[in-house]
Amino acid sequence: MKLSVFTVATPDLTPVELAKAAVTAGIEGIEWRFKDIPADVANEAPSFWRNNLCSIDPKATDEELEQFRLIAVNHNLVNLSVTPYLNDCNVAETENVFKAARQIGASFIRVGVPGYDRSQNYNDLFKKAVDYLHHAQELSQQYGVKGIIEIHHNTITSSAGLAHKLISGFNPDNLGVLHDAGNMVHEGYENYRMGLELLGPYLAHVHVKNARWIPSGEEQNGLKLWKSEWAPLDNGIVNFKQLLDDLKAVGYDGYLGIEDFSGQFGSQEMLTSFASKVKQWLA
Repeated sequence: MKLSVFTVATPDLTPVELAKAAVTAGIEGIEWRFKDIPADVANEAPSFWRNNLCSIDPKATDEELEQFRLIAVNHNLVNLSVTPYLNDCNVAETENVFKAARQIGASFIRVGVPGYDRSQNYNDLFKKAVDYLHHAQELSQQYGVKGIIEIHHNTITSSAGLAHKLISGFNPDNLGVLHDAGNMVHEGYENYRMGLELLGPYLAHVHVKNARWIPSGEEQNGLKLWKSEWAPLDNGIVNFKQLLDDLKAVGYDGYLGIEDFSGQFGSQEMLTSFASKVKQWLA
């Protein structure tokens, strides 16, 4: 297995700085965050989901996109992914991402799935997602770039089983699944190996981050409430040694992408620590 970094987790680094940091850490692939930085947050301190300096603007010109291609080439790295936020399942926006991915030489993009917050019926959202993924599959075939859906809490694909239910009617050459055990701490936990076996050829990528549950300090109708939060890789619910063993058992040999939101380390130290720990667990 090889290592990659999703740049949402390195918001204080410019794209060139990120490439240099990845090389130093022994990371081979880059997953570029594809999101604009609103003008009203540009003066804020860098942060994961707001003023993230390591992002591709969806309105980037061909010349700007070419710079992202060259950043990887010049540092002997792989542009693995363009990773947007497409939960509205907008086909035109999705095609824009496929175009950008092809231009910078990326292998896949993250396509959208509807969120779930109890305000709409799951079955209606499922139908919407299936219709959208038919378009995404056609775009994958057109642009030669794979689309992947992510196992993510607060969406209709919060577990491996739900992701498989949505994706199983499509061609695994065009559409696959991003496995994220850290997200499954918040919602959607299933036995890792069983889920990986179920996904089979749809398993396309794996993210590495951790989370845990702690008492919230609140009560509701006499019930003590808990809440989930992000955690360091080696101090959360996910047993990564077990997960990596399960990935080996199903023959996975793709990338492991760091997406650490714990804030335990600065960006460079986080990348170096990730690479060191994963190599230790793999051994």
